[in-house]
Amino acid sequence: MKTAYDFLIRPMEPMDTEAVSRLEQQIFTQPWSRQGFLYALEGENLFFVVQKDAALVAYCGMYCAADEGEIVNVAVKEECRQEGIGRAMLTELLSAAKAAGLGTVVLEVRVSNQAAIHLYETLGFTVCGRRKGFYEQPREDGYVMQLQL
Repeated sequence: MKTAYDFLIRPMEPMDTEAVSRLEQQIFTQPWSRQGFLYALEGENLFFVVQKDAALVAYCGMYCAADEGEIVNVAVKEECRQEGIGRAMLTELLSAAKAAGLGTVVLEVRVSNQAAIHLYETLGFTVCGRRKGFYEQPREDGYVMQLQL
């Protein structure tokens, strides 16, 4: 999808999974494999990538079941943060979720990730729970956040 920004948001394709898994390894302590992303692309799940200057710089994804979605991945290359990429990408993901007939979207986020929590709150998510010790490496609680579409 063309945006007013200097980047392009589009659905993730199998050919993207190599670059996505490399970015995943740079950002997360327990990264998904390329095969994990290929598996996630099967079915009705929603996954998007962001390209900037022909390079893949961000991705996000949501598992969909019945009328609910669970955001499972949100990542923006470190040097591309604070450019509106995350907000635009998540706005596109939530728009696709609504178009797919989903009514509720949930996600988990580290309690220390204030930048992400702030972004999610500005998109309308609210904290609805806390999972003790949810994250590993390092061990940390996670907030469960929810949005009614």
